[in-house]
Amino acid sequence: MNNDWMKKIPEWEPAAEWSEAGDGRFTVPAERFRFLAERLKKEGGFDFLRSLTGMDWGEEGFGAVYHLENTSTGENIVVRAVTADREHPLLPTVSDLWRGAEFNEREAFDYFGIRFVNHPDMRRLFLRDDWVGYPLRKDYDPSLNPLRMSNEVAKDSTASYDLMPDGSIIRHRNVIFDEGEYVINIGPQHPATHGVLRFRVSLEGEIIRKLDVHCGYIHRGIEKMCEELTYPQTLALTDRLDYLGASQNRHALCMCIEKGLGVEVPERVQYIRTIMDELQRIDSHLLFFSCLCMDMGALTAFFYGFRDREKVLDILEQTTGGRLIQTYNTIGGVQADIHPDFVRKVKELIAYLRPTLREYHEVFTGNVIAQERLKGTGVLTREDAISFGATGGTGRAAGWACDVRKRHPYAMYGKVDFDEVLFTEGDCFARYMVRMREIEQSMRIIEQLIDNIPEGPYQVKMKPVIRIPEGSYYAAVEGSRGEFGVYIESRGDKFPYRMKFRSTGLPLVSCMETISRGAKIADLIAIGGTVDYVVPDIDR
Repeated sequence: MNNDWMKKIPEWEPAAEWSEAGDGRFTVPAERFRFLAERLKKEGGFDFLRSLTGMDWGEEGFGAVYHLENTSTGENIVVRAVTADREHPLLPTVSDLWRGAEFNEREAFDYFGIRFVNHPDMRRLFLRDDWVGYPLRKDYDPSLNPLRMSNEVAKDSTASYDLMPDGSIIRHRNVIFDEGEYVINIGPQHPATHGVLRFRVSLEGEIIRKLDVHCGYIHRGIEKMCEELTYPQTLALTDRLDYLGASQNRHALCMCIEKGLGVEVPERVQYIRTIMDELQRIDSHLLFFSCLCMDMGALTAFFYGFRDREKVLDILEQTTGGRLIQTYNTIGGVQADIHPDFVRKVKELIAYLRPTLREYHEVFTGNVIAQERLKGTGVLTREDAISFGATGGTGRAAGWACDVRKRHPYAMYGKVDFDEVLFTEGDCFARYMVRMREIEQSMRIIEQLIDNIPEGPYQVKMKPVIRIPEGSYYAAVEGSRGEFGVYIESRGDKFPYRMKFRSTGLPLVSCMETISRGAKIADLIAIGGTVDYVVPDIDR
C-alpha cells in the first residue's frame, strides 16, 4: 500500500507518531486517532469501514480495531486505537466519517463501556437499559446481573458526550421522540419473518419521519462464549447466527483459523466448500423470494418458493445431515465426503430450477401490484451504501460492486467465471432483482465445478488441541446477505482472546432509518423484506 502521504504529516500534527504493527496494521493513541481517521478517509480514500471491533487489552487499556478498505483501489488497512484509561475509556467517534460506525460504536459502548466523544446516540444497543457493567471486559462480574423478569421500558432520550479543551467531559441529554409525536411499535413479535426486532416509528399521518431500531431481543452473548471455548468448539456457534447462511458463516471462521495456523486446505475441499456455499445461497435467496411474496400477500409465489427450497435442503441433508443448520465445514476440511448421489442430484436441481425461475417472474416479478409497490420505494444511494457498509444484494442494487468473491477471492471463486449482479436504482425492486439474478449466477458457478471435483482427502490431519500463534487475523466470505467476517485476536492459547463476528445484518438494519424516512408505513414491510436482514446474525 502506498502510504507516503501518511509520512508527510507535519511534526506538529497529532497523528504524526504512528507505528506499523505488521500486515498493514497501525497502532495510534486515542487522542491522535481522529486526525488519522480523517486523513485515511479524505486522502487515503478508505471509504468503507469493513469492521469495528471493541477490545479490552488488559493493562494496555481499551480500544477498537478498525478494518478499512478503499473501494476504488481495493487496498485494506487495519488501525488499532488505544486508550490507557480503564476508568473512563474515551475514543473519538468516526460515525460522521463512516455512518456504519454509529451502531458499531454503540455496540462497543454496550460491551466495553467505551464512550465515543461526539457520537450522537450513546445508548446501549443490545442489552437492557438497566444492565450493570460491560460483559466483554475481562474483569466483568456476571453476578451483577441476576435474572430480572420485570419489563424493560424504552427511554425516549439518549446521551452524547463532548470533550472540552481542559479535558473534561460534558454529557448532553438528547430527546429521540418529541412529546406529541405519534409513535408506534413494529415488533418485536417477529415482524416480516426476519426475527425478533422492534422498530419504534414516528409517523406524520402515514408518512415515516423517524425510525428507532431496538435490537437485542435474542442476544445470546456468542462472542463472550467464544472466549471460553476451544477453536473447534466455536464452530457450532456460527450456525446460529445467520442460520440461512450457516455454511458460509462456518466457512469464514474455518478460513480465519486456518489462516492463523498456516494450514493449506486440499483442493477437493475448496471445490466442495464453494459448491456448498452456492447451494446455501440458492436456499437463502429462495426463502427471501418466498417470504417477500408472503409479506406482500402473494401466497401462491410463497408456496412455489418453499416447494423448490425443499429440493435444495434434501441435497444438503444427504451429505451434511442437516437442513437448516449446516455443521459441515471443519478446521482443515469438511466432516465427511460428499454423498455418492450428490453430483447427480445437484445437476438435476439446476436443470429443474432454470425454467422454474421463469415461472417465478411470470407469477410475481411482472405483476403490476408488485412493481407498483417495489419500484421507487426505499431508495438507498451508492454513497450511503458504502458509508453504512451495507454489502450484499443491498449494496449491489445501489451500484456498489462489493462482492467479497470478486474483491478478495477465496476457495475456488478466483477460478470460476460469474457476473457480479449490479443495478443502479437502489430501490426495493432492484434489491429483489439482484437476488433473483444471483440464483442464476450461483447455478453457473456450480456447473463449472460439479463435474470437476478432484480426488484427494476431504480433511487435513490436525492435532487434537489447536493453538493459533499470537497475533490478529481477519477472514471474510460473501454470505447470502453480504460480507460476513471473522476477527480473531490470539494470545497463543487454545481459546481465542477475542473473537468478533462481522455481522451481515447490522449494517443493513442501521440504514433502515435512512431508507424508510419519507416512505409510507405500508412500505416498511417491503423495505425490510428486500433489505433481507436476519436478526440472530445482528444480535449474536
